[in-house]
Amino acid sequence: MISKNKIKLIRSLEQKKFRKECQLFVAEGHKLVDDLLPAFDCAFLAARKEWLDTRREVVETLARKGGEIQEVSAEELQKASLQKNPQDVLALFRQHPAGGAPEHLLKDQLCLGLDGVQDPGNLGTIIRIADWFGIEHIFCSPDTADLYNPKTVQATMGAMARVCVHYLSLTDLLRTADADIPVYGTFLDGNDMYGTELSPNGLIVMGNEGKGISQDVASLINRKLYIPNYPPERNTSESLNVAVATAIVCAEFRRRDTIGRQE
Repeated sequence: MISKNKIKLIRSLEQKKFRKECQLFVAEGHKLVDDLLPAFDCAFLAARKEWLDTRREVVETLARKGGEIQEVSAEELQKASLQKNPQDVLALFRQHPAGGAPEHLLKDQLCLGLDGVQDPGNLGTIIRIADWFGIEHIFCSPDTADLYNPKTVQATMGAMARVCVHYLSLTDLLRTADADIPVYGTFLDGNDMYGTELSPNGLIVMGNEGKGISQDVASLINRKLYIPNYPPERNTSESLNVAVATAIVCAEFRRRDTIGRQE
């Protein structure tokens, strides 16, 4: 049985201040937990017998590392879960310590920048998109949603195990970056993305759901892009969801890079 104190701890991790204080986060579901176990230290794991029986080696490794493991019933898991329909396993993982974000990454590879993306579901989806398109680093402004929010964690579907998320001042990052680093951003008055040269390295900045990219960050962007609607003369929605827009932009960058490698 999961103790009342443990359930209280799990529930408290819905709030950022307690996640920060405990340096823990919650993950639920076999796919998500399976992906995160090799990438994060697991402090506590509660699972049904069926899940534990199919992962004996994982359980033994976790036990050797000092992780607490409890076999629970579906009813007990329901009491602790943050989900309406909990799956077979719930785990508490230790957060990765905040580290530096070397500017050389922008020279060597394509990265994403998120300027004030507020919705945790959007953040998690963007991390999943980055993983799909082989983007390994995301730079987030401090006012971007928290990586360890349970909604963000669930929306990543395990992609946060393979994508590094850094929180820092985007303006400081861009001011210290070399002048020849391509910095892209999406704007309504930008250049048609499909007719613009795109680089295999640099930074793609995506903005807040309602306000877009902030003025301070926008002033440091040297390549403005626009995702055209179709057909151009048709009345259409004012904008795209930021995660959808990110997927469209990343797909075009990778398509163009693939063509470049084949030529």
